[in-house]
Amino acid sequence: MLRIPENYKDFFHWVKETTESFWSKGPLYSSDDFIPETWAYGAKWVPLTEDEINAIEQKYGVNFMPEHREFLKILHTIDRKEEIEQEPQFEGGKPTIEKRPFFYNWLEDESEIRSRLDWPYRTILQDVLGPNGIWLKSWGNRPASDEDKERIFTNWLNNAPRLVPLTSHRFLVSEPNLTDRPALSVYGSDIIVYGWDLRIYLLNELRSHLNLLEVIYDKEAQCNFIEFGKDLKTILASSFADASQKDIPYWKEMILIWSSGWSSFGLKSPFDNGETVQPIMKTYVPENGENSQKRFIG
Repeated sequence: MLRIPENYKDFFHWVKETTESFWSKGPLYSSDDFIPETWAYGAKWVPLTEDEINAIEQKYGVNFMPEHREFLKILHTIDRKEEIEQEPQFEGGKPTIEKRPFFYNWLEDESEIRSRLDWPYRTILQDVLGPNGIWLKSWGNRPASDEDKERIFTNWLNNAPRLVPLTSHRFLVSEPNLTDRPALSVYGSDIIVYGWDLRIYLLNELRSHLNLLEVIYDKEAQCNFIEFGKDLKTILASSFADASQKDIPYWKEMILIWSSGWSSFGLKSPFDNGETVQPIMKTYVPENGENSQKRFIG
């Protein structure tokens, strides 16, 4: 039976051993159901030292939480970039390969990291000032000028717990007073909880690399499909069981501004009738605002 450690140090070592074992499978000759993509074959984690972590905190003005520091000392990043195949831009064209950090390399990915540190400010502000017209109840009356809107938003963000980049637009909440530091997926004001702690987040993010998926044969459709394995389903369900009682200072209100964020707190969106898939809708609309489907200006 699969055993996934709960202690962070043991868990990170388990992630290291399990992923590196998975990446060691030759993608061209392995007969396993799940094999690594060619770019990941032979990948290894590249940890940081305590001194390197301290220097990074000073350089970027961030504060790594204890479990994040442990993650950096055991895992941190891998020794190569992830390769993503992009569709051709025109008919008859060839696909291109985009190389991205698998997890940010804090010693090398300075431009990406600085861009992501500024990402919440830049992208949420677009939703505040742009056609989405985001405005939180806690901000009071919405002013007419963009300058005043930006001032109120900036003050709010400066008081909110800092978001520290993990990979892509995933961030770990840096707040020492929280029992659980959640990982958030942030795309403008459309924000969801991707994991209620770093352990849950990594299980979710690395599920294919950790062999936590299963191949299920559908007799009716006569085909195979992939779904979360039993262990992963159980752990994820348990982590969200008491989510309605949890809070993330400042960020919870922003997460609930869109219907997509309600399930993060175990809540049912007011637009969810349980029968049809609903578009992502605002759940709070200031006076003279319109309740329209979210459009991110990127």
